[in-house]
Amino acid sequence: MRILPIASVLFSVATTTIGASLLHSRYSTYTVKDSHAVPPGWAQIGSPPPDHVIKLQIGLKQNQFSELERHLYEVSDPAHSRYGHHLTIDEVNNLVKPSDDTLDLVHGWLGENDVKFSQLEYSPARDWIKVSLSVKEIERLLDTKYSVYLHGDGDQIVRAPTWSLPTHLHEHVDTIQPTNSFLRPQGRRMTYKAVTPMNKFSQSPGYSFGNLNNTNIRNITAVCNASVVTPACLRTLYGTIDYIPQVPGKNGVALTNFLGQANNRSDIRIFLEKFRSDAVSAADSFAVEVVNGGENQQTPNTPEQLSTGKDMEGNLDAETILGIGYPTPLTAFTTGGMPPFLPDIVTRTDLKATNDNEPYAEFLQYVLSMRNIPPVISCSYGDDEQTVPESYATRVCQTFAQLGARGVSFLCASGDGGVNGGGENGQCFTNDGKNTPSFLPSFPDGCPYVTSVGATKNFNPEVAAFSATNNFASGGGFSNYFTRPHYQNNDNVITDYIKGLNGKFDGLYNKSGRAYPDIAAQGQHYVTIWNGSVHLLDGTSASTPTAAAILTLVNDALIAAGKPVLGFLNPWLYSKGYEAFTDILSGSARGCNSNGFPATKGWDAVTGFGTPYFPNVKSLALKTLD
Repeated sequence: MRILPIASVLFSVATTTIGASLLHSRYSTYTVKDSHAVPPGWAQIGSPPPDHVIKLQIGLKQNQFSELERHLYEVSDPAHSRYGHHLTIDEVNNLVKPSDDTLDLVHGWLGENDVKFSQLEYSPARDWIKVSLSVKEIERLLDTKYSVYLHGDGDQIVRAPTWSLPTHLHEHVDTIQPTNSFLRPQGRRMTYKAVTPMNKFSQSPGYSFGNLNNTNIRNITAVCNASVVTPACLRTLYGTIDYIPQVPGKNGVALTNFLGQANNRSDIRIFLEKFRSDAVSAADSFAVEVVNGGENQQTPNTPEQLSTGKDMEGNLDAETILGIGYPTPLTAFTTGGMPPFLPDIVTRTDLKATNDNEPYAEFLQYVLSMRNIPPVISCSYGDDEQTVPESYATRVCQTFAQLGARGVSFLCASGDGGVNGGGENGQCFTNDGKNTPSFLPSFPDGCPYVTSVGATKNFNPEVAAFSATNNFASGGGFSNYFTRPHYQNNDNVITDYIKGLNGKFDGLYNKSGRAYPDIAAQGQHYVTIWNGSVHLLDGTSASTPTAAAILTLVNDALIAAGKPVLGFLNPWLYSKGYEAFTDILSGSARGCNSNGFPATKGWDAVTGFGTPYFPNVKSLALKTLD
């Protein structure tokens, strides 16, 4: 704890330093605001240079979030008269903007610490303040100590597990990052098999395309092969093959890229030439929005980049969406943040070289600043929930609520490790210092304002995805941070599922937590072009863009009929939408040396309500507003 002297003069905003508040006594006591244990896999290895620069994100208390949540559920509930009447950017910003008192107090505190007004950046609602400061300055500002942490895979980041604020600011600040969040939004895909080069693929045993690329066949058995999943198979299986988008110019879909991933146009062009020939032009026309120095490299990968699989995730996402959703316009949001820590290139005079920012916050603020957001966003990235402080997870989750209120369906991948979250290292223990055996829920899947997507395999019937080759298993579970939302209490679908487990896994999961996934789609052996070659990929990184593309076509039908887009899916899904999904009855979310949660009749914690059959989803969505 430290005591901070309070300035006695209120400066005008026109001066170089932000004014200090006169609303408190001469001294303000610092107390711990947040503390989060270092997750498994990370080790403290030293101290960063004092002049290493970090871009702080200060999340201010939103003045009327409960009111925003009320609006969100009203416009997303098909039983409510306001269903489909989504909010505008100005209406949302007005609800989440901080109070004048909060802004004054935080500005005063920053001014006391010699932070200049000209250094500050604001989100559109002014509920986030961004400022680039040196480690030395932040350690004083937050009464903390930063260290360099090394992950087992070689990544290094700068973090401070415990940080403090003046006590009177605790109720005005929700979170400040990067401090104690070890979130690394990892791609949810696993490489199954690579075949090189392209012209030899059809000659490989068991991998002949044949009818697998024939869009004139409507027989699933003929067009689908569990060894090689193509767009023709997916379009046939899920019933989009005969649908011609009616108003693509009024619609849109988006994907996210993190951790240096991009979408290589050359590879995507090869993919479309082979698997969706009418869509080849889309390889050059899809939009790219670069956020916070995100990656958009279109030149060939270096040997080092090839060794890390750079753009494999990004290509899978873009190729899947375009292969199903064309000609709906695609936007790729590519967000920078969290490359390896390189202290020798980051100095006090090079503020833009900061590399420790939290990419989720950067991405969400950027998207929410747009007046027209693509109605569906597919996100194939996540991490174990316990890598994220609950305060930060809550604040990011509330930001997803803003997207939903504006009519955006945000789909995220449920993870590739079954009940073992990200599936990393098989460490199924709590991160609270007790090392209690536990299933590991995933973030942001536990957030009640997103739609989580699990994975299936096979076709007659589909079953929950699992591969013994790479230990991929569809992720599922129950959040430890977020309680079960009211829409999951409809018809007792979650409590009935828990009762059906008959006590199995008791103590390993939170029975009252938000349950996920909500839906599923195919997620194994997707044919993908990367570095000019064919690769087969597994993961909820495949199922999520698949579901996103299908729901985008549903939005096309809604827009053409003069109706609003689906928006935040879950209240509709749990009340009536589930009727249009194909129930998955076999398989489980294997992980943590167990079979994990099983697929059962109705909702389950491995495939949700099942997979979307486009004609049924479209028909039910259109009837909802009749």
